[in-house]
Amino acid sequence: MTESFHEQLRIDSRFLKSDQRLDTELVDKLILQLNRIYPQILTDKEASKFRDLDVPTCIRLAELLSHLQDKGEEACREFYHALHLHVEDVYFSLPTRLRLRDSGEPVGPIPSPTDRYVINDHSPFFFLSCFSVAVGAALLYYYGESKQVSGSSSTLGLAAMGLSRKVRDVLIWYIEVGK
Repeated sequence: MTESFHEQLRIDSRFLKSDQRLDTELVDKLILQLNRIYPQILTDKEASKFRDLDVPTCIRLAELLSHLQDKGEEACREFYHALHLHVEDVYFSLPTRLRLRDSGEPVGPIPSPTDRYVINDHSPFFFLSCFSVAVGAALLYYYGESKQVSGSSSTLGLAAMGLSRKVRDVLIWYIEVGK
């Protein structure tokens, strides 16, 4: 069973504190992400405390991790999200991520970009037919206002050649009615 983000952060904290890839700039990016996107997790006052450059980065990071664990599950989840966005190589080398990958379970809480932005699963022909209908409707509208019926009928006849049967029937009917 998958552990909670709170438990994962408790396990990963030792690794994160010792990882040299989390330098001052990256820790600041994580703090700013949590502060700007999720001010309920990290307020301005807390963010400025954790961004104090007079305090060594390893101490600031340790305090941040402890603070997030005290805030609860949502804060821990958003920390992992920020870590995944800004320091992907560290994210995928975390002990909990490695263990999940070895066990065959889904590696991360973040959905893949293809899952996130799938509009639908129709084929390209579906979109081509929708585009054809839109072009046909535009032609009908444009030439329907015109008084030159003879010019519109030849254009609509050509437009009907590449369309589906139902659309073609409508265009041909429109041409015949116009004459």
